[in-house]
Amino acid sequence: MNGAQALIRTLADAGVTACFTNPGTSEMHFVAALDDVPEMRAVLALFEGVATGAADGYARMAGRPAATLLHLGPGLGNGLANLHNARKGKVPVVNIVGDHATHHVRYDAQLQSDIETAARNVSSWVRTSRSTGDLARDAAAAVAAAQGPPGQVATLILPADVSWGQGAEPVPPRAPAAAPAPSGAAVRAAAEALRSGEPAALLLGGRALREPALVAAARVAAATGATLLAETFPARLERGAGLPAVERIAYLAEFASTQLDGLRHLILVDAKEPVSFFAYPGRPSRLAPEGCAVSVLAAPDQDALAGVEALVDALGAGETAPPVQPAARPERPSGPLTAAAVCQAVGALLPEGAIVSDEAQTSGIYLTGATAGAPRHDWLCLTGGAIGQGLPLAVGAAVACPDRPVLALQADGSALYTIQALWTMARENLDVTVIVFNNRSYAILNMELDRVGAGEPGPKARSQLDLDGPGLDFVALATGFGVPASRPETAEDLLDALARALAEPGPHLIEAVIPPIF
Repeated sequence: MNGAQALIRTLADAGVTACFTNPGTSEMHFVAALDDVPEMRAVLALFEGVATGAADGYARMAGRPAATLLHLGPGLGNGLANLHNARKGKVPVVNIVGDHATHHVRYDAQLQSDIETAARNVSSWVRTSRSTGDLARDAAAAVAAAQGPPGQVATLILPADVSWGQGAEPVPPRAPAAAPAPSGAAVRAAAEALRSGEPAALLLGGRALREPALVAAARVAAATGATLLAETFPARLERGAGLPAVERIAYLAEFASTQLDGLRHLILVDAKEPVSFFAYPGRPSRLAPEGCAVSVLAAPDQDALAGVEALVDALGAGETAPPVQPAARPERPSGPLTAAAVCQAVGALLPEGAIVSDEAQTSGIYLTGATAGAPRHDWLCLTGGAIGQGLPLAVGAAVACPDRPVLALQADGSALYTIQALWTMARENLDVTVIVFNNRSYAILNMELDRVGAGEPGPKARSQLDLDGPGLDFVALATGFGVPASRPETAEDLLDALARALAEPGPHLIEAVIPPIF
């Protein structure tokens, strides 16, 4: 075997069976070796940000890492934004970056760069493989690092000669590390806070937002009167009819402060203490109210489910019935297309088992209420705030779960960061329905311009946030990438288009031209 063959075999044996690629010359031996390992699915992306975002979406839904294949430092640079999102979401990704052959580095060729330095911004584990004999062991170490706990981006840098060198052998996977249970002291402290009679809340994140931990946390809330909260942008939230409802902390700091107002105890379960998304003049960064004690029941590297179940036992809440979301759908909208009408249509038609990739931004403010009582589904959020994640995330989710419909709810401006994802959807015939909320504006930035106290904007300032000159034609864009597309004119037309798209296999795009909310 050469190094690339041993590398891919080692990855597949460790359960990494999907690789999202945008290769170049230095990665050609890896590309050639893909046919030697039939278990490895290789999915081509036209832009590195699509590959990295798709690996993130795959891992969120598959529960195991996906791999990327990127071309040298500039290729990694193009993929950094969605690797940042994966890092913030604690998502396991094995990020493979090709490099020049080791003997070629000293010549400082045009694509030569310091890949390790760039990778450290988004990776908790970085290694350059120095020899063909070490490559498979390095790959096994990368998979183990990515798996955590918690999940993380592990970047393996692959020099071309290490890839083409002969005499390599695959190595068996490392046993995954088990997340330790939270300490008894942490459980007792949480139970004492909840028994105090003072206003308290559980803030859930990460794996605490999957059904088993949600049910246990809902028992605790029902038994103690505590509020159940979720991170603003969770990596994956299981929700819908029959599951406990959990209120996400608002994006706007003013609203989040209102949600948390009066709390005396905030207990974190695989979540960070909430802070304002940005700093604003004269406003605090921390969102918990003054005098609120913030404590940790389960850290991200601990077993959140074990912690919440231990808390149930400590409170004697095992027989408490957890309240669940009743089944309900909004009325089907009619009349002109608005953001609210689109959100209503999604709630009215969202199918059982759907996976929703939500990057609707300001246009999606009605989505939470409109879909709360829909059949059970998974909700994937923009974990790190780096826009351009929604379409790639949908690609990865659809590859991971081919038997489930995927709905990408996408703002117009952020769609253009990674619009090439549409081509991958068409090439792979992925069951993804994209709804583009086209308000012809960076509406969220119009709102933020007012909030940061920068003064009254003039025409040049406003023009930086305007997408209507020329107007964007997403139907034409989608058609050019091979995705069937439509532009309904009314809410009734939208319902018909969405029903057709959900009923037919393969990708579809619906462009909803709507007025901005802000």
